[in-house]
Amino acid sequence: MRTALILLLSLALAAIPGSLFPQRGADPNGVIQWERDNPELFPFLDAIGLFDVYYSAWFSSIYLLLFVSLIGCVIPRAKHHFRALRGQPPRTPIRFARLPEHLERTIPSEHVTLAETLDLAETELTQRRYRVRRYEGKGWTSVSAERGYLRETGNLLFHIALVGVLVSVVVGKAFAYTGQRVVVEGTTFVNTLSDFSSFDPGRFADGTNLTPYSLTLDRFDVTYQPAGAPGGGQAGDFAANVTVRSPGADDRTERVVVNYPITVGTDRVHLLGNGYAPTLTVRDAEGRVVYSDSLPFLPQDSNMTSLGVVKVPDGLPQQVGLIGFFYPTQDTLPSGAATSIYPDVINPVITLNAFAGDLGIDDGTPRSVYSLEVDELTQLTGGDTGQDSIELRPGSTSALPNEWGTITWERADGAPVKRFASLQIQRDPSSGWVLAFSVLACVGLFTGLLIPRRRLWVKVHSSTTAGSPIRVEYAGLARGDDPGLGRAVRDLADSHAHSCRSSTTLGRSR
Repeated sequence: MRTALILLLSLALAAIPGSLFPQRGADPNGVIQWERDNPELFPFLDAIGLFDVYYSAWFSSIYLLLFVSLIGCVIPRAKHHFRALRGQPPRTPIRFARLPEHLERTIPSEHVTLAETLDLAETELTQRRYRVRRYEGKGWTSVSAERGYLRETGNLLFHIALVGVLVSVVVGKAFAYTGQRVVVEGTTFVNTLSDFSSFDPGRFADGTNLTPYSLTLDRFDVTYQPAGAPGGGQAGDFAANVTVRSPGADDRTERVVVNYPITVGTDRVHLLGNGYAPTLTVRDAEGRVVYSDSLPFLPQDSNMTSLGVVKVPDGLPQQVGLIGFFYPTQDTLPSGAATSIYPDVINPVITLNAFAGDLGIDDGTPRSVYSLEVDELTQLTGGDTGQDSIELRPGSTSALPNEWGTITWERADGAPVKRFASLQIQRDPSSGWVLAFSVLACVGLFTGLLIPRRRLWVKVHSSTTAGSPIRVEYAGLARGDDPGLGRAVRDLADSHAHSCRSSTTLGRSR
């Protein structure tokens, strides 16, 4: 048991790096950014698995050792407990004075015999749900009683349930998967591998047996506290209103709220984040559309100042990339820099800096749609170029540098800008088993803590003088801490003495 506790503490300590460093399964972009910021330290930390903590060899070894230790703890204890359940209450100690709780009473012998005294003691203990057995010694006869076997049953149930949780997690993670997808209002996500923005499968989940369904983000609702009011600008509620379509079933509408996921087939759909997705259209010098999309801009602060990247690989004299900031309620700082002072759309503005050159998307190397490598590109606007950044408002059009064309901020169905929702689609077949075993572990834990393992004895001494009072000793012993043991011995003595006096009264009336 000591080994299991040490390993459990070690597992908790080993999980700390998983919170300090971005993990590839949960935050792959964070790992990429960490590598960029720490190019010298990254190879060493990556080699020891700090970016894949829960799949590393050292974390798995602690996990497996804990599993083996728990099994090694449960099996011998289960055998011992089984023998104890089949056994008899222990023999009565000769000297009660050595026990932690001990007292003595005398009972008048009129109309109550030694045998009746023992019978009454046995009845009292049986009614208190003790297992009882009589023993005889030199000059005394006793009733030995024991109860609290359910305490050890609870302890075993707790450890077995803990093993069940570990097994369920291991097996479940092997068949589980987690994927993320950013969905813009009016667009549809189809639950296929190619439609995920990122996909983290378990060892035996390859994405070929996904539940067939689609989700359309009809509307994203958000409310903000009014400016000037207490907590002004804070979001009061988020809700993604989606339409779910599944084969063989009628379409249905659902609301996905933070911490309240919906269930579609075997998947759970969680709402992780949200933001704005302005619709931008790029035209060449002749007016032909070469790019048009509702592009998610990622929030950078609590006032929804958001960063987005536009990549135009074809249709212009050179490949063009634009890095832009979206300000829902644009204002200017004393330094002259633009910022957003309120998260809702009141004075929306987009500013863009243009870059030209090889965007690095033609060589087959995967590139993030939310970042732009500018080291090998030529900056055309903003910065030290002498050209002002491109500025757009809803419905406005601005010229691209070098007279290459124009960029337009399209209004979205009468609204200035669409919103997007970041959804996480998760399948974990072990969640039900983990919940069941966790409930059993709690039941076993509270059973082991609240039910005492206790032994009581009632020893009746043989009287050598006719008519003399019967001397009765009571004693108790607990396995572990039992603050109620003394009270239990006193209650037994009082109740037994009262039963004997009642028996005497009945005898006199007869």
